[in-house]
Amino acid sequence: MTADSWKHQTYLDEFICLEGRGNTCHSCHNCGDSDAVFCCEDCFSVALYCQSCVMNLHQNMLLHRLKKWDDRYFHPMTLKQLGLHIQLGHSAAFDDDFTVIDVHGIHEVALDFCDCEYASSHYKQILRARWFPATSTDPQTAAPFTVLKHFYLLSFESKVSAFEFYHCVACRSDNTGVKPMKDQYSWCNLKALKWAGCGHDPAGVSTTKEGEIVVLCLTCPHPGKNVPETLEDISPGNQWIYSLFLAINANFHLKCQLVSSDDRDPGLSQGWGYFIKESNYKVYLQENASLAQEKSNCVSHNAVNMVDMKSSKGLTAMGVGTVVCTRHDMWLANGIGNLQKGEKYLNMDYIVFSALSHFSSSIPSINFSYDIACQWHKKLWHRVSTALPLQLHPSSTQQYRFFIPKFHLAAHIAACQTTFSFDWSPYVGRTDGEAPEHGWADINRVAVSTKEMAPGTRRYVLDYFGDWNWKKVTGLGRTLLRKITDATYAEQDHHHALVDLEGSIKQSELGAASLVAWTEEVIAWESDHTKPNPFNSQSQEITQATVCLALIQQDAKDLEEGSSISLHSEVTPSILISTGLDIENVQNALQCHIDSWIDIQVLYMPFIAHFRATGLSLSDKGTVDETTGCPKAKLNSIKAKDIPLFLPSSICNLTTCNAKLLEVEWSLCLAQANDVLEECRSHIRLCHQLLHFKAQQIRRQSLNTRAQKTIQVVEDRLILSHEKQLDHVGWECKFLPLRKSDLRPMGDLGGRTQGTAIMSWIWHVHGIPSDNARLVLHMEWCKMRARCNQWFEEIQLLLEEMRRVLEFLDWQAKWWEAWVTLHVAEQSEDNEGLVAYAKHQAAICRSLSAKFRALWHHVTALRLMHRQKKVLLLMRPRIEISMS
Repeated sequence: MTADSWKHQTYLDEFICLEGRGNTCHSCHNCGDSDAVFCCEDCFSVALYCQSCVMNLHQNMLLHRLKKWDDRYFHPMTLKQLGLHIQLGHSAAFDDDFTVIDVHGIHEVALDFCDCEYASSHYKQILRARWFPATSTDPQTAAPFTVLKHFYLLSFESKVSAFEFYHCVACRSDNTGVKPMKDQYSWCNLKALKWAGCGHDPAGVSTTKEGEIVVLCLTCPHPGKNVPETLEDISPGNQWIYSLFLAINANFHLKCQLVSSDDRDPGLSQGWGYFIKESNYKVYLQENASLAQEKSNCVSHNAVNMVDMKSSKGLTAMGVGTVVCTRHDMWLANGIGNLQKGEKYLNMDYIVFSALSHFSSSIPSINFSYDIACQWHKKLWHRVSTALPLQLHPSSTQQYRFFIPKFHLAAHIAACQTTFSFDWSPYVGRTDGEAPEHGWADINRVAVSTKEMAPGTRRYVLDYFGDWNWKKVTGLGRTLLRKITDATYAEQDHHHALVDLEGSIKQSELGAASLVAWTEEVIAWESDHTKPNPFNSQSQEITQATVCLALIQQDAKDLEEGSSISLHSEVTPSILISTGLDIENVQNALQCHIDSWIDIQVLYMPFIAHFRATGLSLSDKGTVDETTGCPKAKLNSIKAKDIPLFLPSSICNLTTCNAKLLEVEWSLCLAQANDVLEECRSHIRLCHQLLHFKAQQIRRQSLNTRAQKTIQVVEDRLILSHEKQLDHVGWECKFLPLRKSDLRPMGDLGGRTQGTAIMSWIWHVHGIPSDNARLVLHMEWCKMRARCNQWFEEIQLLLEEMRRVLEFLDWQAKWWEAWVTLHVAEQSEDNEGLVAYAKHQAAICRSLSAKFRALWHHVTALRLMHRQKKVLLLMRPRIEISMS
């Protein structure tokens, strides 16, 4: 028997042994009575007890499961069967058929209610025993608070439905199917009301307002809580910091089948949480059912054009539409509503402005992110004025801007990709607009169970959004710290890249005047999108014929450069070094020129003969040439590219070299580096344009093959240019090590996102002479400027959001402390509970605030630094966007 088999047998033997009385004493463990036949499955001990002792031990463990040794095996036994009654008061009103749902199973207990003249109602007596009754009218079933908390945690973390949880508990009681299973389970939203402070309101729960029991986003601007009540005193240049960022989206996984109705299951929460109030919503939809949906003129968006063709047979809701805080991915009050027939503007308008109605009209600007924003916004204000209920009308003093989420932007036409882009717009930081997509992954796990629920139950279960929000709140400390740390480094990188690019432009033939003109153009577009868009490409597309012509011209240039090499006895030092550099690039074809050049080199640099004599490893005894100092046999056998030329820069650390020669070589190498870098840029542009032309125009196999050969020629030339540049990098600080990853077009992101990419350094060195390249450089400068500004804005937004979080928590702690004295209950024990809960909630707020402050303690220096730089950004004009 193997060791593992032995372990299996041992474990199995122990399991079977526990089915009997084991090796324990068969007398009562407590009193020593010999009639010990009872054992508890839920107590730690496996000892046996007599009936009297087991009853005494379980006076406060009323839901433990017992078993009785009889007929040589254990039989299930309940405390009720042994005669135990649960006493709730003084005089008793017996109820022998009461059911308690516990994690250990479903228990039938004997419950004695208090029936004296001072007794409370039965459901209150059950509540005071920390059990939750299934109904307030003659309750027959209850569940301990600990079980409900256990269920809620499971439902939030594992998305277990109440039905599944109840059947799991029932199976613990009896998994044979012999006993009938009662399908009885319930839950409520009292915990949410309690957390929202509704229990402390002297006016009572009935006065709870729509959206009042949600977990608020602490980073959003809430006037009076984390921003001033009025923002009129804030300077126009600073008001963008108080903007609200909303993301709109729909989810068609969260369907609801036609299994009940709102009349039969209205739900416990009538718009108090994340769902809109269903009754008002349905009236609005019925009144505007004839409103036609406009077709998309961007691309064929199914969300726009196919709304009336989606099948809704057997469904009361095809999904839900939502509005969330797009900065930190938190669900908003009354920001969720059912979609009956696709993603209609009619539905989404109501949901959007229902969520927006919970924010103050003093917030200066609203930024909407929607994957079909380019179509949705067109007649939005007409629909608002003609169809939307008056109480949901937005403020006319606010500014509204519309964006498309970054991931969805590529699916739109070119005009939308610049007009509605987060990347090129000011005053949005590094917001991506994709927040709703993050939350769907979590909530979609309950889609299967909620699909067949009644409407009211489904809405309440989907308020898992509150758990999502709370987790976001408790994680804000590390989330904001990580974001601002990343943003600080990114802002520095992009700032340096922009400064380098602008410095190169100023030194080129474009000059500083171009930067001034470009800046005026981009600011004009940021203020008014009807002006020319600098982010739209204005460069001319190059054809395959143009590329072929450029290659022919390049060949002619190479031949011309090769034929210009000539050596003479009256060669000057400049010609000597220049020719040596040319030879270095074309050594394979210039053996004879090398020999002639070496002859003349010895005249200017006599000590070279010594280097040649000692620098070559002689494996043979050939004779040494007296002029060159090299073995004749070796010169005949060595390849031209391997012959050392001993240029001044390569030997200046070994011997004293003529300063004139060093100066000449320096200037010529610098010029050569510039020439080769321009050659690289030219080949990159040709290759990029040819690839684009091939993708757009070439379809047949023969043309594809021919185009691919042309592309390969250009790529080969680029590789050769790259190899030439490598020999001379580092001669001046502006020439960085040239890697293959640097050889990419200006618009190439190099595997990074649009907002984080930095243009390759090769485009910063010197101007680009062609008109087409100037247009490309102009657009790339606009993009680089936008990235640099946005990272700076992101830091400002994050610093402001961190301040808001701390201020909100301080406000909320004071708010809870105020409830201690505002609501005084009639009975002292109730009043003590009100005070205790309020103080506990205030302590939680202060603990979170202290934790966040400790995490962010070093951010103070960063805040001061950006306050000093702030004036540079705020010099830009305020963008005004009309609602009309």
